Amino acid sequence: MKDFKYNRILMIIILIGFVASMAINLERHRVEEANNTVELAIDYEGLVELAEREGVPRQEVFAQAKEAGICSMAVYDTQFKKLNVNGKATAWNGSTIIANYQNGALADPAWCALVEDGTIKGTNVYVTGHHEQTFKEVHEDLIRRLGDDRVRELTIGKQQVLEVKANYTAFIKMDLGLPTDEMQEVNAAGFHVIARPTNFNHCTREDVDAVFKRLDGIDVSDIVFAGSQALGAPDEADYTADKMMERGITLGMIEGVTQLQFFPQDGLLDIARDMDYKSARFYTIAKEELEKLKIDDAVERWSNTDAERNIRINLLRIYEKPAPGMSLLETNMTYFAAVRDQLVAHGYKIGPAATYEHFYPSALLRAVVMAGVAAAMVLYLSLVVPALKPKYMYGLLAILMVGMMAPVLMGHGNKIRLIAAFASANVFPAIAIIWQLDRIRSRQAEGNSSLIKIFIAGAIALFASGVVSYVGASYLSGSLADTEYLLEVNIFRGVKLTFVLPLVLVAIAFLQRFDVFDGKMDDTDGVIAQAKKILDMPVKIKTLFIMLLVLAAGVVFVARSGHTMGMPVSGAELQFRAFLEKAMYARPRSKELMIGHPAFMLAAMAWFRKWPTMVLFALVIVATIGMGSMVETFAHMRSPVFMSFARGIGGIVLGCGVGAIAMMMAEAWNSFISPRLK
Repeated sequence: MKDFKYNRILMIIILIGFVASMAINLERHRVEEANNTVELAIDYEGLVELAEREGVPRQEVFAQAKEAGICSMAVYDTQFKKLNVNGKATAWNGSTIIANYQNGALADPAWCALVEDGTIKGTNVYVTGHHEQTFKEVHEDLIRRLGDDRVRELTIGKQQVLEVKANYTAFIKMDLGLPTDEMQEVNAAGFHVIARPTNFNHCTREDVDAVFKRLDGIDVSDIVFAGSQALGAPDEADYTADKMMERGITLGMIEGVTQLQFFPQDGLLDIARDMDYKSARFYTIAKEELEKLKIDDAVERWSNTDAERNIRINLLRIYEKPAPGMSLLETNMTYFAAVRDQLVAHGYKIGPAATYEHFYPSALLRAVVMAGVAAAMVLYLSLVVPALKPKYMYGLLAILMVGMMAPVLMGHGNKIRLIAAFASANVFPAIAIIWQLDRIRSRQAEGNSSLIKIFIAGAIALFASGVVSYVGASYLSGSLADTEYLLEVNIFRGVKLTFVLPLVLVAIAFLQRFDVFDGKMDDTDGVIAQAKKILDMPVKIKTLFIMLLVLAAGVVFVARSGHTMGMPVSGAELQFRAFLEKAMYARPRSKELMIGHPAFMLAAMAWFRKWPTMVLFALVIVATIGMGSMVETFAHMRSPVFMSFARGIGGIVLGCGVGAIAMMMAEAWNSFISPRLK
């Protein structure tokens, strides 16, 4: 029988690297725990609309919203589409003015005179103001956005009018800058302002200064850019960052629609970097989606979102239809208060969004982690190539350690850290399973063992493998953890591959240990020989059908994983997930509790009951899915490290339970049903 040795020197290096990774992860946990203030916000216009729909003074609605937990309001650039409605300024199409003159609807003699002498042009737009501050700001914004040559001042009677060369349809939708009166009203009602400015064409420093001048005297908690560009992009993004830092304003970064990284805005990441990532992740439930959610479901969504995806700016939207037995105002205030209460119950504070502190672990600690990953890679190689001599093993180890540690110690190493994380996500789950394979090779199974004994042995082996997988998880986190990964400016690459590669690594190790054809738990001719046998096997139609089913299952397994999946999730599974989310601190992943861990328990049963080696092989491969998933969970760096740890523990415990049920069903089949079918 081939003898696979677990080299002690490699094990010691792995242990030392693990201690270093744990030091990094403990510091990461402290940083994550300190980042616990969530900002509950709502659009200013949404709250005003709610007041108008309910016929309640807006100040009264503002007061109720504040009492319900809202602490900030988002204020956007104004547009004439809104100004035409609120009456603070009005944009007239020149052709409309002329038409009104011709049909007698234009009564003002001064305007009539200008139409008669041809001053009023049908292709121009004419702006009148009814609120001094608003009209002044509109005038400034139009010149800044369109230029002096397209904006001309007229005096018509006693009224100041702006003549603008612009297409009316596009003009009324044009962004005109942040309205000071709205921001002052927000502050006066006791709220912080979340400013949502748009960028300028060919933005200059003067344009950036104009925006921040508008914010003078305003209590602004965050700036969340609107549109496809950050303010100042492409050339003055660094200047915008400087102005935000001077004022202590947090950058809000809108989470992408796939829940991965951010909504694409030119210059956003440059500003975040220049601000040393004093940034908070921003999320809102889409209006169309909110309409489908009951209040309780929406509240649960916010609770999970903030906990699992590190969202710290919650922009709540207005329910547009009242809940049964409540007015529209009561519905929304109940919703706001319920979100606040749920977050407070989970230990969050409500206020201006928290940001991560500067978190970049010691290069020395990180280098030790790199050494441990190198040792793990060599250890795996020694566990599939028993003829690998120590001198070659140590030579390879030295090369890997130098190649992985040097860039980190030199202050770089972002790519090598990613490679180390990828290796950890694949090698450690494989080693966890291989260790159990070597354990069973060293002992003889008792075919008449009771089901309880088998369950206990399987559960112990599962937990032991889980410990090894958690070592890999610690390495993965320790390799990547810093502010940029926690914020998800940087992300772990290769998620899809990590669902498949551990299976390949374990398959190689299994075929090096067991002959899947003769059913004996003894030596094999090795991977290549058995692979040739598999390729030379005649295939029956039913075998081909089973293979196609397995392939389809593999496609579904990979396609449903990650953030860009194209495979829908059934309603029943969504309900099951929702139940687990409410019942547990962190919902276990389905791949672990429903697939991988039950298969692990059945693999233990296969060994005790001396099932065909091919069956054991299949179960071991499926069991690897659970171990790989436990480690891959930690690749979602935005999720708190403790939550990822708790998620894996829950998966093992529940997976054991599901595995026990599967074992009882298998035992019942073999004892009662199968004999009757013969």
